Amino acid sequence: MKRLLVLGSSGQVARALLAQGTGAGWDVTALGRNQIDLAKPDAIAAAIAASKPDALANAAAYTAVDKAESEPDAAAFLNGEMPGRAAAAAAAAGIPFVHLSSDYVFGGQERIPYREADPTEPLSVYGRTKRAGEIAAYKAGGRCVILRTSWVFAPWGANFVRTMLRLAKTQERLRVVDDQQGGPTSALDIADAVLAILRRQSAGEHKSGLGLFHFQGRPPTTWARFAEAILDEGATRGHPRPPVERIATHEYKLPAARPAWGVLDCARIAREYDIKPPDWRKHLPATVAAILADGV
Repeated sequence: MKRLLVLGSSGQVARALLAQGTGAGWDVTALGRNQIDLAKPDAIAAAIAASKPDALANAAAYTAVDKAESEPDAAAFLNGEMPGRAAAAAAAAGIPFVHLSSDYVFGGQERIPYREADPTEPLSVYGRTKRAGEIAAYKAGGRCVILRTSWVFAPWGANFVRTMLRLAKTQERLRVVDDQQGGPTSALDIADAVLAILRRQSAGEHKSGLGLFHFQGRPPTTWARFAEAILDEGATRGHPRPPVERIATHEYKLPAARPAWGVLDCARIAREYDIKPPDWRKHLPATVAAILADGV
């Protein structure tokens, strides 16, 4: 069994990697804040030297999109600088590395799916720092794969599914933006994609498949329609099902701007790794059931 070292332990994808690793032939070790101080320049290299993994994945990130507007330095370090350090440490150790990025690196002005080579135009501190992290990781060299994804949800952690189910208990009507389009993506599907990429990279089977890749759930939808699917699923389990009022972005003010269009072209990852875009509806029933079992 191959060994995978994961930076981050409490986030949605880190927990999914722990959950999915054994079944995919990986012994996964996830390092959280109590196990590694990412602010120390040599911390990642030391962790690699100590555990001697066959691959490294970065699931640590500053994910509070709105809070990043008032904490740009913290976001810049965790999203922008640290991925470069991780990629460099992996390259020095001769092991493959996967870094997770976001559709928020784009400006959202298009109406056709974004390809990896399309120009980026981030609208927020979060988006700009995620783009900086992509560049830092790529420049570090080595066998580096940068996986852009979007609208992550899981049975655990803070995410849109949990928020909608929580609000449904107390709100008579949910006002949800309907003019931002993208792809919900299960953390479990992301974990499976990461593990599949690293399996082929660590075996030396696909050395050309490096750089940027897009991976996103299908079919594309809006936040409002995603909310309706969540609430419908909750209603089948006796959870309150208030109506959803579809609103425009300008009616729901937030500190950080979001791209109106975040649909990603996933042809490259399908072509080079035979990883197809997953149907986000597949994991939604089990996700809703698990969150409700937790008591929301």
